[in-house]
Amino acid sequence: MRIGILNSGGDCPGLNAVIHGVVGAASKLGWEVVGFRDGFEGLLPDGEHVLLNPADTVGIMKLGGTILGTTNKNSFAAKVGTNNLKDVAGRVIEMTKQTLADLRVEALIVVGGDGSLGTALHLFRAGIPIIGVPKTIDNDLQATAMTFGFDSAVSCVVDALDRLHTTAVSHKRVMVVEVMGRSAGWIALWGGIAGGANVILIPEIQFSLEKVAERVIERENNGHHSTMIVVAEGCKMPDGEVVTKEDGGYGPRFGGIGEVLAKRVGETTGKEVRACTLGHLQRGGEPTSLDRILGARFGVKAVELVRDGHFGSMVSYQAYHVGSVPIEAAVHKLRSVDADGEVVTTARSIGISLGD
Repeated sequence: MRIGILNSGGDCPGLNAVIHGVVGAASKLGWEVVGFRDGFEGLLPDGEHVLLNPADTVGIMKLGGTILGTTNKNSFAAKVGTNNLKDVAGRVIEMTKQTLADLRVEALIVVGGDGSLGTALHLFRAGIPIIGVPKTIDNDLQATAMTFGFDSAVSCVVDALDRLHTTAVSHKRVMVVEVMGRSAGWIALWGGIAGGANVILIPEIQFSLEKVAERVIERENNGHHSTMIVVAEGCKMPDGEVVTKEDGGYGPRFGGIGEVLAKRVGETTGKEVRACTLGHLQRGGEPTSLDRILGARFGVKAVELVRDGHFGSMVSYQAYHVGSVPIEAAVHKLRSVDADGEVVTTARSIGISLGD
């Protein structure tokens, strides 16, 4: 038996742990593993691949990124948003099938987020034996309570807030920290709570500048001359605007709301405000122990699903158990923060403003 694995979409702490889990579990069964480089592009005739042995994965769990490489700009269709699943070109599917046949690969494990799993679902429906593994720092995939990479991203936010808090206090400034998460506020909410933010702004709760300014002034009047504001990149401004930047000719992407918000808060409150965008720092670096373990468990489960012939399934983490769900259950819609949920209630109860 020979199986394949690829990483697609943005990089993420814990990807190498998944590879380690897949190769280890496959080796126990006497199987071979082919790693396709640079995401789905590795499946095309001019793509690259490598045979992965257990010796090749020794010590990689602690490494950030992925030893196979990845890309989110490729020849395969991607799912953008929630209901915009495009077809993969027929010629691309045929080339993929030919590559797998030539390499004697009998099943393919796709490690990716919403867009990549949407593509994986289409390939499965075209007759390719596929197993999905959820991957995103944004933690916004349906049908799994947590994805690896999320904990590492949150830890990056917390470390940044710890550092920025000292300079904010020293200069009596307001600090606005923009974090990733696309249209979901998980990173902002968890990182903000753990990092001691005073205001957390997430896409799921519409904020007003007046309410944000009120919290800054309230703290000022109570003798707290610095305020920490965490804002998710996908938040809408009060006028409904989503702040974006051009991405090298590929179209707009989230980013820039931190600078816009800092300017508005400064004008409204008269305070000195600084903005800091963490950006890709949240994707890089060593994965936390939680993400290493979760990634390895996901990899092992993916091999078990191949062994049992449960193709079209995605590895899923629910109630501390790693199981599986149909891929289509994960790409049906994004998983957002519950605006009335327990985590939001916790934030409000400890005095954090959600800007509303």
